[in-house]
Amino acid sequence: MTYQTLKVCFEEKICRVQLYRPKANNTINDRLVEEFHQVLDRCETDLCTVVVLEGLQEVFCSGADFQGIHQKINTEDHTQSDSEPLYRLWLRLATGPYVTISHVRGRVNAGGIGFVAASDIVIADSTARFSLSELLFGLFPACVLPFLIRRVGVQRGHYLTLITWPVDVQHAYEWGLVDAYDTNSDMLIRKHIQRLKCLSKSGIYRYKNYMNLLSDTLYQSKPLAVEANKEMFVNPDNLEQIYRYVETGRFPWES
Repeated sequence: MTYQTLKVCFEEKICRVQLYRPKANNTINDRLVEEFHQVLDRCETDLCTVVVLEGLQEVFCSGADFQGIHQKINTEDHTQSDSEPLYRLWLRLATGPYVTISHVRGRVNAGGIGFVAASDIVIADSTARFSLSELLFGLFPACVLPFLIRRVGVQRGHYLTLITWPVDVQHAYEWGLVDAYDTNSDMLIRKHIQRLKCLSKSGIYRYKNYMNLLSDTLYQSKPLAVEANKEMFVNPDNLEQIYRYVETGRFPWES
């Protein structure tokens, strides 16, 4: 299959998925979410046991597509994007019958953290930077936080949300958001895949089901997270701030 927002390669038991929206700074839109679901449909029905997620060299994922929101406002399209498919996508990465690896290089912001935090293993290089910028626009990472808290704990997730500035890969590693990092992250990815290829799909399936039974917070949090996200993106003040930022490049606190 061909995709508009992804580059996908299947090789033996490995599926490589690259988020590929270079002209849009690798932001998340409805098409990307839909296409990623299609990829995971295939991963769940064939022998795929490892899914490797990558971004671009300088940016892994920048979060929500503000340009798309701006366009909807300009065309008076007041239909609101539904965050449920995105939350469900992250849930599939976290609970599906395959090992998910995020290979992070460059900037990761906002919803990009959702992909990272939902992954079973996170490998990064020394350029990786992680941030949650939502509060700068009166928003907050409602759908990201259940996955992030599971990885780093409540206070670290709280701190990242409030401070909004990027943290480097060393801090992300110390906090548990990153599992391993090196200047040569490609070598780390190959090393992990070589080992993970030895696992059976049935073994992964049973293990991840067991882990989900130990803690089902991701499922419990879904209705609350999706509803909170919906409320933020119908708030006219929030939409006005996003619109002005796209039009002028000025942040909400700048006169």
